Amino acid sequence: MLAAIGAGSVEELLDSIPREVRLQSWAVPPGLSEMAVSDLVHRLAAKNVTSHTSFIGGGYYDHFIPAAVDALSSRSEFYTAYTPYQPECAQGTLQSIYEYQSIICRLTGLECANASLYDGGTAVFEAAMMSIRLTGRPRVVCHSSLNPIYRRILDTQTAHLEIEIADGGDPKDAACVIVQNPAFLGDAADFAALAEKCHAAGALLVVSFYPISLGLMKTPGQMGADIAVAEGQSLGLPLGFGGPYLGIMATRRRHMRKMPGRLAAATHDNQGRTGYVLTLQAREQHIRREKAMSNICSNEALCAMRALIYLCLLGKEGLRQVATHCYSKAEYLKSRLRQAAPRIRILNEGPTFNEFAVRLPHDASDVVDRMLGRGLLAGLPLSAVGRGGPNDLLIAVTEKRTREDLDDFSTALDAESCS
Repeated sequence: MLAAIGAGSVEELLDSIPREVRLQSWAVPPGLSEMAVSDLVHRLAAKNVTSHTSFIGGGYYDHFIPAAVDALSSRSEFYTAYTPYQPECAQGTLQSIYEYQSIICRLTGLECANASLYDGGTAVFEAAMMSIRLTGRPRVVCHSSLNPIYRRILDTQTAHLEIEIADGGDPKDAACVIVQNPAFLGDAADFAALAEKCHAAGALLVVSFYPISLGLMKTPGQMGADIAVAEGQSLGLPLGFGGPYLGIMATRRRHMRKMPGRLAAATHDNQGRTGYVLTLQAREQHIRREKAMSNICSNEALCAMRALIYLCLLGKEGLRQVATHCYSKAEYLKSRLRQAAPRIRILNEGPTFNEFAVRLPHDASDVVDRMLGRGLLAGLPLSAVGRGGPNDLLIAVTEKRTREDLDDFSTALDAESCS
């Protein structure tokens, strides 16, 4: 195997891994009792700080999760379930997947949704590959609105494929143009005109959306999108260091046979009773690998279940109220910063949803570090993701932030960034 990949030894194979992070020894410490392990884990967990007020966004948001989401999704019949290959003993799981797909269709304004993907970034990659299958064009265009983290994921997953990834908004000779709404920097836009331009050029429009924003904003379907993808973390999933999260994908009915993942469908048995089954199973377990739509062979069914429960609890009006709170509180924070911190410049010239970028008088990373001492997670320094200068900061506001939180934050940000 070493010869096949061009490595002379195992040591050479590992050269790219810094020595300080490699396993230094296989020595395992002595075993502990259950009580001792429990005590050790609690002491380690106590080192985590969970009381900070968060203004961090960039794709993952601190939303309120109703207690019923945890209570219902933790039931053993859901919590332990895996791929429901045998419909005769998995009707509950299949129905929940079917209802999840249905609610995502209503949310996006599109006709078909799959039974989830890994996360928002891999969903962007899957949408790009789906567009290539549909058009036969090996060129993908990424709009400037796209999350740079998603852009990196796309580069990584296509690194060894004969696919061109370009930046811009010109759909000529492209399989698709991928946009994000609201944009990574917070700007809200209507991409209906771009959708028409894409279709005239024989390309598709892929919209990466923020699920909560659709309580107020136009849906991808209303804008003319062919494929819509999203990170579903905001729909009842707690923030975690890397997940597990939820990749959402929906599309037009005419495109569904090229959609990756799996789909649950409703049918009737020979006695006329409603039943649920997996359908259009174009995964590599079911057909020859080269004909598979994707190598996605598992999914985030429990995360999808949480999203379903969350959206059912909120309902249409509840989602609109959460979105309104996010938008209104972000607008209030903007006004507070303009009044209390005139040396902090808001960079967004047009409308935003719950997130906006600012330029501080001093280095944003240093300011963020100092704000930690005040119990505030001040935002995302944009230089960390290559989307701004050293003084630029991305700030997100959710329904959890009170007026007192916003007032304290604006005062603290002014003090720490201008001192």
